[in-house]
Amino acid sequence: MIEPTIADIYAARPRVYRVLQKTPLLKHPLLDAELGLDIRVKHENHNPTCAFKVRGGVNLIASLSAEEKRHGVITATTGNHGQSIALACHREGVACTILVPLGNNPEKNAAMRAYGATLIEFGRDFDEARERLEQMLAERPWRYVHSANEPMLIAGVGTYGLEIIEEAPDVEAILVPIGGGSGACGCAIARTGAGSRAKVIGVQAERADAFARSWTGDARVTNATADTFAEGMATRVTFDLPFAILKRELDEVITLTEAELADGVRLALRTTHNLAEGAGASSLAAAKKLRDRLAGRRIVCVMSGGNLDRATLARIVSAGS
Repeated sequence: MIEPTIADIYAARPRVYRVLQKTPLLKHPLLDAELGLDIRVKHENHNPTCAFKVRGGVNLIASLSAEEKRHGVITATTGNHGQSIALACHREGVACTILVPLGNNPEKNAAMRAYGATLIEFGRDFDEARERLEQMLAERPWRYVHSANEPMLIAGVGTYGLEIIEEAPDVEAILVPIGGGSGACGCAIARTGAGSRAKVIGVQAERADAFARSWTGDARVTNATADTFAEGMATRVTFDLPFAILKRELDEVITLTEAELADGVRLALRTTHNLAEGAGASSLAAAKKLRDRLAGRRIVCVMSGGNLDRATLARIVSAGS
């Protein structure tokens, strides 16, 4: 599998910007005051699907061959990746089938269906849904769009990394959540390709830390569960392409407890007035955890998504009151 390069990210821009605009990179005085840090927030939650993954979806689907478009695509997701593929397929007139785990975020499911996708609910988590999808590939010649092992996805999401470097060339640390790893890969490739000296710090859920354990250890590991409310991080395995890139390019990875992730959601609401899902708020929670080490440095926190369902939001807000 060929790794995407900075040239691929530049090439993705025309396809990405046909669908969306550059997202804001904003200062929030309340956030800076509460954490005592110099932070800018990259608001990927302001994208059409309220998540960064739409960039990869529109880049990949627009690049499919006529034969691939005719056969349709199939993918697995907990929601944000699926919304990106569903939106892109809707724009290109491509049939889209998506597998999601049982009990998946109902509002993300509704959004995917609204874009015309056919949903199949299967399994206890993302990885079981993905494994079922891979068994189904023998049934018809779908174009399987993996949520992470796709160079065109990584190149598409890398456009937000370039936006950060171009707008904030003085950035010293970029905090980015890691589930499958495509977003962190895009940031790291853009950082290195553009000649920035910024450190890219990955953030994972402590209860879904297969990547963190694999990255810091001697071998890649698989977890038995991914029991976190931050479904954008809820993977039990690592994936070949993003892991290979991040093993070389990532500077650090930290993990957060469920309480820290929930506190990040409340922090985002209180200081930025933005709704961020667990993964989307994790960069702010990580900045809080690392604030002694990050003091005096110019930081960007990637708010990767804002698709938090109402029941989870109510639980998190009430727990913090």
